[in-house]
Amino acid sequence: MDSEVLQFQTGNQPEARDITAQVAAFVAGKGDGLVQVFCPHATAGIALIETGAGSDADLLDIIDHVLPPGFGYRHQHGSPGHGADHVLPAFISPSVTIPVLDGRMQLGTWQSVVFVDPNVDNPTRKVRLSFLKG
Repeated sequence: MDSEVLQFQTGNQPEARDITAQVAAFVAGKGDGLVQVFCPHATAGIALIETGAGSDADLLDIIDHVLPPGFGYRHQHGSPGHGADHVLPAFISPSVTIPVLDGRMQLGTWQSVVFVDPNVDNPTRKVRLSFLKG
């Protein structure tokens, strides 16, 4: 299995970051298999969504609607509403697995690989990419 870690900085606001290009570069030339995109954080996840047409911003808005920052979370440390960040992985998985044929992800026409991070308390983020040859 081939594996590498992407590391990047997120800002002081929730973010839906398109990482499709980085994942595509990782699988390029590897042939057939599966790529797993895994987020080793308890407050972020990986989604396959359309980006650039407003869906990424809609996703962040709906997270606030479903997991409102002002709800009475028992999880109290961190910034206000941080308890919602810890519930997020129950709704947006920390990983996705994507088939790869001839070194190319087999995504749908409008699918992008997106790192979803509503947590403003941890600006250094990592995503592990793992390729299992078929």
